[in-house]
Amino acid sequence: MSPPHPSIMRLAERQLGVVTTAQLLRLGAEPSWIKRQVRHGPWKRLHRGVLVVHSGPVEWRTRAQAALLHAGRGAVLSHRAAGYQHGFADVPPRLVDVSVPHGRHVAGSPGIVVHRRRHLGAEGWAHLVNRLPTTTRPGTVLDLLTLARSDDEVISLLCAAVRARTLPAEIRDAVTQSARMAHRRLVLEILEDVEGGAESALERRYRRDVERRHRLPRSRRQVQHRLGDGRRIRADAVYESLGVRVELDGELAHPGGRTDQDTWRDNAVLLERGEVTLRYRWRHIRVTPCSTAAQVVAALRSRGWRGTPRPCGPDCLVT
Repeated sequence: MSPPHPSIMRLAERQLGVVTTAQLLRLGAEPSWIKRQVRHGPWKRLHRGVLVVHSGPVEWRTRAQAALLHAGRGAVLSHRAAGYQHGFADVPPRLVDVSVPHGRHVAGSPGIVVHRRRHLGAEGWAHLVNRLPTTTRPGTVLDLLTLARSDDEVISLLCAAVRARTLPAEIRDAVTQSARMAHRRLVLEILEDVEGGAESALERRYRRDVERRHRLPRSRRQVQHRLGDGRRIRADAVYESLGVRVELDGELAHPGGRTDQDTWRDNAVLLERGEVTLRYRWRHIRVTPCSTAAQVVAALRSRGWRGTPRPCGPDCLVT
């Protein structure tokens, strides 16, 4: 079997190892030769008229390129595929989302989800990311919001987007310019709080949705202490007579786990002051305030509190 012409291999290299039969024919390949590469050679067919020119594992970017070539002119990666491209997710999606201009018809193919968009050709809507045309970060956030099924998923998406260097102002501008958008009120509410001072916003919600709504004792705010080694520590809320501290992290871009400094501070507070520290983020206060209140109640009771909290409704977890 004759080897592929150098021009074919150069094309495949530019396209992450993927070519179309139409491209091969334009380069002078015979249809019978193309069939032999697939039937008896190392090539594999990924979609109708789309081939990968090796027999090894097909990586995600190769699958994405194949999906774009199958979808044809004007196609861009969007939704979950674009989210992975931008770093919103660490694991590539099982299906590749592509968006095409609204008037285009794309035949269905396994592994591809096609979205038709009226505004796809608008300037600034897509650009190259890792050599693949992809919707912009704020545009991708809007797309993924249409797939979010709960407030928790909305908050997780916003956190992932900001961690991936999407500016909250970019998201806000995209949301306000969109005529119809899922979860608009929640997104704008969170972004307004974050841009206006994440910590104070979360503290206000903690006081209203956790403490007041469940009739917990009132905590002291922004309490500072000096430890034995001279370091100053601060807590967002302290139940001083009970030895319970609450720290609230309102930053969307926080990596999600405690830092070394957090661990050191919690240990020092426990050893020197005998106080336990509870840590909460946006989802704990905005999405699951009842569960958070129940945990605070458990901590307070373990330290001797004899008060009576109030469930905020029939399904509230506070008892």
